Amino acid sequence: MIPVIDDLIHALARLPGLGTRSAERAALALLRKPEVLSDPLVDALQAARREVRCCSVCGGFTSLDQPACALCQDALRDDTMLCVVEEPSDIYAIERSGGFRGRYHALMGKLSPSHHTGASELRIQDLIRRVEQGGIQEVLLALSTDLEGDATAGYLAEQLQRFPVTVSRLAFGLPADSGVRYSDPLTLKRAIAGRIRQGG
Repeated sequence: MIPVIDDLIHALARLPGLGTRSAERAALALLRKPEVLSDPLVDALQAARREVRCCSVCGGFTSLDQPACALCQDALRDDTMLCVVEEPSDIYAIERSGGFRGRYHALMGKLSPSHHTGASELRIQDLIRRVEQGGIQEVLLALSTDLEGDATAGYLAEQLQRFPVTVSRLAFGLPADSGVRYSDPLTLKRAIAGRIRQGG
């Protein structure tokens, strides 16, 4: 294959959720219809690069001309609740659920020895400063349920022990519209441990 096409495929394959096969299909589609697909994509990427930055408060995305994102500026949100997530994309996922009305804090990753990501590479000190300022009563850790997510949650809980805040974690359970027979053992174990009382 032409080297420049290989470069395009490799660049696309680095995006989350795109494997080599998917990246190859996307690259060839972009090249097949440049006016319809490539040109608008290039324009959108350049505009985003120029006009979008991370919010200085929560770490989510905001426009370059705003001091903080819309969620951080929303006076109707609950200042006593702080939801800690790994990535800005997690904020969007939780917002779509409609189940949380507090504030957010994106760590920009999780503790990961295999990726050489330690506490200093994450926004942990920013989190501690926010809690130190007072007003926060509960810190909800909405982190992955893998080994690294669990390690990050444990580390944060330890760091926050000295503050008068409740540290909680998302409940683990069965996915909606799923049955017991389709669940892995760890999910089932956590669902049993986090069971809730039914009825009176």
